[in-house]
Amino acid sequence: MQNQPRPAPDPQPKHPMRLSGPAFGATYIGLCLLPPVLAFGVSVAPLDIWERAAAALGMVGLVAMAIQFVTSGRFEAISGHLGIDKIMAFHKIAAWWVLIALILHPLAYVAPTWLDDPALGTERLLAYLSLPHYRTGVVALAALLALVITSILRDQLPWRYEIWRATHIVLGLTAVGGGVHHALGTGRFSAMGAVNALWWVLAIAVIAVMAVLYGWRWIMLHRHVWTLASVTKLADRMWELDIQPAKDTPAPPYTAGQFVWMTEGKHRFPLFDHPFSIADSPKRPGLSLIIKEAGDFTNQIGDLPPGTVIGIDGPYGEFTLARHQGDSVLLLAGGVGIAPIMGLLRDLVARNDPRPVRLAYAAGVPANFACLPEINAAARALDLQVMLVSEEDAEGWRGHVGRLTHDRLGTLLEGLDPHRAVALICGPGPMVTAVSDALLDLGVPKDKVIYERFDYSGGASRLDRQRRWGFVGIGAGLALVVGGFALAP
Repeated sequence: MQNQPRPAPDPQPKHPMRLSGPAFGATYIGLCLLPPVLAFGVSVAPLDIWERAAAALGMVGLVAMAIQFVTSGRFEAISGHLGIDKIMAFHKIAAWWVLIALILHPLAYVAPTWLDDPALGTERLLAYLSLPHYRTGVVALAALLALVITSILRDQLPWRYEIWRATHIVLGLTAVGGGVHHALGTGRFSAMGAVNALWWVLAIAVIAVMAVLYGWRWIMLHRHVWTLASVTKLADRMWELDIQPAKDTPAPPYTAGQFVWMTEGKHRFPLFDHPFSIADSPKRPGLSLIIKEAGDFTNQIGDLPPGTVIGIDGPYGEFTLARHQGDSVLLLAGGVGIAPIMGLLRDLVARNDPRPVRLAYAAGVPANFACLPEINAAARALDLQVMLVSEEDAEGWRGHVGRLTHDRLGTLLEGLDPHRAVALICGPGPMVTAVSDALLDLGVPKDKVIYERFDYSGGASRLDRQRRWGFVGIGAGLALVVGGFALAP
């Protein structure tokens, strides 16, 4: 079986404008470069190195802050090629350097004064923070600081997800709006000319992004109507939703493993949508979503009556075998991470895929396992071996007990060439980190270890740390831009 040719998968839906990782990084730096480049030709009163650095920090930080609106995983052209894990990691890291740049912006202006006379420097900084002329800049900085803090504390805040998300949007718009007003009203390079025009374009672009996210998407949620056909309990607090399109609703051209944003009933507005992996094959009409009760919205999912109107936005993501090829396939799921894994497995069955497939499925207790009869049935259609691992033992349990360890993954790979395998992992953060690192140790190539996680606890994997260095490189590039502008004659 291992030497048989791979079947040609259905092509990934075409998105000609998708940015690759290097193209995204170059585009990001290029956009952030725009205001300093345009400011080189602006005639202003002579500025010392600190003042020029302060101006560059403000300009670069403002553009980078606006770009945050399109790096939230909602634009397939931006995140489709990178995947939701990478783009969200970048979004979080970029928020920090935006915050640092905009905090340093006023501090750099007062640094020379403070070095000569700390009392006078402090007085000058307080003036910047209190005078009406600078008020919108202070409001923007305060909104950005509140946004970052509430993002860090999201799991600790006693807010519904929708309230946190609405707050996130309001704070983001306040930060960008205040920043643009501050740049136009007080920026020495922004009084007129190309830099002035850039801030107007930036403001219009953010408005356009919001119109797409919360206007156009709202219209599409009501034009393209889906209906809940059935709700089936699969395991403890885990449900499968069968969702079918209305007569005039086109089926999305998805690939197994992708995800959609879902809303229901009277809440069909983008503020109330939630991401769920498609647990289905495009060979079957409609969509299947496997959802675990884990929050305000999902705790009610089993009570939805058949016939409920559903809003679907998507598909999104690159967690697919169409994008990542290998001579053998490893599917590794933890908890509700079985959702996209079942989509991939169902699609492999539907295509009669001849490749060796190895499935490892971990859960907290035996009662949490879903779809076991279907998984066992798949073994009759595929070259499939299955490993089930429960953290806790129970009466009658015949699978493994404990964790999906390095040794167990080695057993799963027996008889396969790890260098020619592709592994797709979905589960909680700690499981994804441990499994992805173990697979690298076992010889699976780093570009063949693909994962999505539904929480970001558990630290960073080796691949996460490697990608983070790439993000640090982008931040270092922006720092060089600021330094170059400050040192320019």
